[in-house]
Amino acid sequence: MASPNHGARRGGDRPRLIVLHYPAMESAQAALARLCDPAAEVSAHYLIGTDGHVWRLVEEARRAWHAGRGAWGGIADVNSASIGIELHNRGDHPFPAPQMAALEVVLRGGTGRWDIGPEGVLGHSDCAVGRKRDPGPRFDWRGLARAGLAVWPEAGTPGNFLADAARAGWRAPAGCEDAEGAVLAAVRLRLRPWATGPVTEADRALVAGLAARWPAPEA
Repeated sequence: MASPNHGARRGGDRPRLIVLHYPAMESAQAALARLCDPAAEVSAHYLIGTDGHVWRLVEEARRAWHAGRGAWGGIADVNSASIGIELHNRGDHPFPAPQMAALEVVLRGGTGRWDIGPEGVLGHSDCAVGRKRDPGPRFDWRGLARAGLAVWPEAGTPGNFLADAARAGWRAPAGCEDAEGAVLAAVRLRLRPWATGPVTEADRALVAGLAARWPAPEA
């Protein structure tokens, strides 16, 4: 399938990140229709169904419209610097094994073609702090890290939570009234999805460990 919703990557950029999403729609066909609808002005490079079927919608060299407003480290135009992958899921159930297996195949291809390390594989919630939650708390980041396709930090020395989160890549949107709360929610979706309450030593230790090993990319 070919989506018309794409353009040239701005400033001659190339894929340096891969961003994972879910469309929160009832079926993969409904998601496919939306991602290919010119009126929707949204797309992704790939859509992966729960049965592992993969649709390629936009050529990787093109800029798909999947990330919207957001940032990761010094990268302010995430669309121009990333490949977007949609995983069919409503956001309320786990990701099936066939779907995760297909995701690993797509990730190995994309990371290999563009020399993207595991630290460059993100959730939409990572680069759209305070705005997006996908791929959500049920996504198996630890398993993806075991496959060498994402990162999972060892605890570091707890420090300044916001400073270490910024070093790792998380950025609260400009004008955010509760930057720490917004960043904490994004960090926990990735590392401690069922944690609640204010920042803890565990949060500080994990984000310090991540910042020390995989500092955020520059612009």
